[in-house]
Amino acid sequence: MSPAVRIITAGALPHWLLGPIGSDVNQCSIAPRSMTAYRDGVQRQRRYLTPHCPTLELGLLRRWQNPPVYRPLVDLLTMEKRHLIITYRFDRATIQELCTQLEPDLISPIRHPTGIPPDVQVISVLHFLAGGSFQTTVAMASGMSQPMFSNVLSRVLSALLKHVRSYIVFPQVEDLTTVKGDFYALGHIPNIIGAIDGTHVALVPPHRSEQVYRNRKSYHSMNVQMVCLADQYISQVNAMFPGSVHDAYILRNSSIPYVMGQLQRHRVWLLGDSGHPNLSWLLTPVRNPRTRAEERYNDDHRRTRRVIERTFGLLKARFRCLHMTGGFLFYSPRKEDGPDEGIVAAVEPVDSAEDEAEEEDIDNRESVIQQYFQ
Repeated sequence: MSPAVRIITAGALPHWLLGPIGSDVNQCSIAPRSMTAYRDGVQRQRRYLTPHCPTLELGLLRRWQNPPVYRPLVDLLTMEKRHLIITYRFDRATIQELCTQLEPDLISPIRHPTGIPPDVQVISVLHFLAGGSFQTTVAMASGMSQPMFSNVLSRVLSALLKHVRSYIVFPQVEDLTTVKGDFYALGHIPNIIGAIDGTHVALVPPHRSEQVYRNRKSYHSMNVQMVCLADQYISQVNAMFPGSVHDAYILRNSSIPYVMGQLQRHRVWLLGDSGHPNLSWLLTPVRNPRTRAEERYNDDHRRTRRVIERTFGLLKARFRCLHMTGGFLFYSPRKEDGPDEGIVAAVEPVDSAEDEAEEEDIDNRESVIQQYFQ
């Protein structure tokens, strides 16, 4: 037996290396956990780690004696401003404010010397959302393992969802005057408080309902409805429906009809494309304009509603995980409390549908054209 093996004793070995020990413990024979015993009890077969394999014994000894080596974690304070913007899409002050807000939800109740600090958790998730890469790549860049980053991703996204109502807010009554003025400066259409449209976020669909997620462009996605203001501030998001669902159906099953019904006494409208129905609070373009006033209305409508397209482009350029060029979301879209639901929801928060208010399909578009575009 090699000298390196003779110093091993049963009491000195960690419990995870020990299996059933035979009668020759003093001879340093170590048995693995697996053991096959015949039912008759006459013959037993034991596979021992004997001196016939000194190389393996020496490897186990070194693994036990050498302490684990941890990768260095990323440090927010030592990064350059340009690197922060390129890698994480935010400056240092914004990231620190986000870390402070999410810190109570990210601190582990069990103090451990190898725990991941909250700021490292936040910036690693921002790296994943900004690049749309695989978890393994982001984990290596952040100084953690892939299983650890998977847990961090779920934890950070869940923390973000708790604060979305503080940022995604539909215009209140006291803000309507300012919002209408901003939209009027874009295209000279009065009383507009939002532009609405849908965008597709590509993903890998579940096997059982693959056809439900296939959209009209023949790839699988979630159809995300969004409302934005004139300054590209997102005021409402509904990320609950698969790619095959039409925009009009998503609209009627969201909270928008209820909210706009409450604001109808203020005579305000949303702008939508031709894929949406023409409602009492939603203005859509004229399909076949016949008069100069209708053409003028379509031009101003197109110029004003363009802000929602720019918002989609800016959002997907900043968070490549939402764009097809950044790859597909490799998560089941209906998995409860999983990172799949949180990715779309944290970047584009989920809007729970409320009871729809009763409304009449009144065509206000003609009255708007006659009043403001003649």
